[in-house]
Amino acid sequence: MRKQTKVTVVAAVMLAIAAVVLGVVSQSRLDGTEPVATIPSLEDAIVRDESRVLGEPGSTDVTFVEFLDFECEACGAAFPIVEELREDYAGDITFVIRYFPLPGHFNADRAARAVESAARQGELEAMYTRMYETQSTWGESREPKDDLFRSFAEEIGLDMEQFDADYASKSVADRVQRDVEDGRSLGVEGTPTFFVDGDPFQPETVDDFAQVLDEALAG
Repeated sequence: MRKQTKVTVVAAVMLAIAAVVLGVVSQSRLDGTEPVATIPSLEDAIVRDESRVLGEPGSTDVTFVEFLDFECEACGAAFPIVEELREDYAGDITFVIRYFPLPGHFNADRAARAVESAARQGELEAMYTRMYETQSTWGESREPKDDLFRSFAEEIGLDMEQFDADYASKSVADRVQRDVEDGRSLGVEGTPTFFVDGDPFQPETVDDFAQVLDEALAG
């Protein structure tokens, strides 16, 4: 095995990931949407030129792609695991995020637009991290959290005039929607959904992440 992911995730997080892979986190499913079979000709939809990369691209062609929803508790549980993988495989693997806000999450689209707006000022990772670190304070709320997300932008030090314009823009809304449409075309129906080196990946344990990445690098 090329590298070994550190097992430092608390038991609660591991149980949450188990819930994801067993499909029992009901909030993380698209309501009323039938699965769409993965079509080989749609492989390019997994990563687009405009797709957002966390950190620096890896030196290999191996990609780790996550379709995510910032309000999804399962995605929040996966966040520390992905962060460990990014540390362990830094320089080798490219980590990509795709927006996939679910209709059952009231503020998920707003969160995605806030992250994309920050990304347009070079602060993708700062806002991405802030969303997950604060998820417990705003997730599952049925009230709009535009002001809260704006306060995150202020704390990060963004140009607020540009942030406000981007956050409300059709360009950013369309950018998020393109990710959603790509996800649906690939058969994504819940979050988090992972693709490794172009193939769908459904982990059953935390160790499965390191195994599939090691195999992709070895291949």
